Amino acid sequence: MNKKFLLISLLSFFLLLFSASAVYAQADEAVAVNVYFFWGDGCPHCAEEEPFLQSLEEKYPSITIVDYEVWYNEENQKILAEFGRVMNFEPTGVPVTIIADKVWIGFREEYKADMENAILSELQNPSGFDAGLQISSTPEQSAGNQTSSKTITLPIFGKVDLEKQSLIISTAIIGFVDGFNPCSLWVLSVLLALTIQSGSRKKIMIVGLTYLLVTAIVYGLFITGVFTLLSYIGYLKWIQIIVAVIAIVFGLINLKDYFWYKKGLSFTISDKHKPNLYKNMRSTVVNPRTIMGLIGSSAALAVGVSFIEFSCTAGFPVIWSNLIATNQVSVVSYLLLLGLYMLIYLLDELAVFGVAVMTMQASRVEEKHGRVLKLISGTIMLALGVVMAIKPAWMNELGTSLVVFLVAIAITVLVYLIHQKILPKFGIYIGNDSAHQKKKKKYRRRRSQDEE
Repeated sequence: MNKKFLLISLLSFFLLLFSASAVYAQADEAVAVNVYFFWGDGCPHCAEEEPFLQSLEEKYPSITIVDYEVWYNEENQKILAEFGRVMNFEPTGVPVTIIADKVWIGFREEYKADMENAILSELQNPSGFDAGLQISSTPEQSAGNQTSSKTITLPIFGKVDLEKQSLIISTAIIGFVDGFNPCSLWVLSVLLALTIQSGSRKKIMIVGLTYLLVTAIVYGLFITGVFTLLSYIGYLKWIQIIVAVIAIVFGLINLKDYFWYKKGLSFTISDKHKPNLYKNMRSTVVNPRTIMGLIGSSAALAVGVSFIEFSCTAGFPVIWSNLIATNQVSVVSYLLLLGLYMLIYLLDELAVFGVAVMTMQASRVEEKHGRVLKLISGTIMLALGVVMAIKPAWMNELGTSLVVFLVAIAITVLVYLIHQKILPKFGIYIGNDSAHQKKKKKYRRRRSQDEE
């Protein structure tokens, strides 16, 4: 009797244990949570979030991190777009993290607590929502590690995405146009003209190179500051809209300066600053100094001029920084792109400096030159602002980004021809251009003579 009772008790115990295990297994299966993580290879914010997600996976064994690399994998880009469609959000950058019905774009310190709370909420009170289950064809997770067919591997440079060459093209063109800054060119031409009077080619080399180097460093630091700010908040849609508005406003003011130079709001060096600038430049190059003293005074002059010039040239750095921050490039890629920007930015000034050293002559940048430069920069800046407001993705593709710049250049040429060549033939003069004013007076005088 006792043996039978003991056998029945043991059998009941194992059945109870098996039932409990089945219940717990079902419970664990019921509260399994998928965390979808969309990242880019080389994205610093993604690299920062990845160890945090791994720590959550170790802390909560019921969660699964499902990750997709989207910068180099077209299929994963489609998956991200599908998640955006299902959950009604626009993927404006990476990383993108999805837990149940909650989405985080980008990664900040305060997001950590929100993500963990979302996981705890799903584990304790499952909502049953999983966007991944609503997507018809979800590729295997290993697809995130595949490389796009449009990515090639080069010696030294490593992986190069042919689709992302638009960043290089955009950087080169924006840096080139930004370099034709009438404020900076005017200061450099005056400084060289004053230095040439000393008759010393060595002095010209010291003053010119110091001035260019220091202004480049200050300008690079300014751009880095703008980039750092936008890389932190640049994935927010309203930030992109603000940047687009800034670009449009700067473009319109530059276009206004082409027709009505220095009338009303103008991004030029104010006439009230010019006497002090002349005084400081003359003091730098005329007063006898040692080589170190000449370098120090030239550097001090360059720093002061740089702060005055920021209002002339702030538009393009904001546009470029937003473009780079939106793509969330790696630190190394950013430094290389910034180096390319600054090198091309300095090309025109290096050319002016080189001519001055070789010929011991310097040409002044006059108002008519400044007007043309304002027309070029204003049109391109306006075009970039409109594109950023309507379809910023165009700047991420090589073909469309080139089309944007070519259209802007074509409009620039058309406006110049109409304003300078066609309208004057009909006696129509727009703006306060001194040359136009002379032609206008001549046209009126000839017309009055014909009437007499």
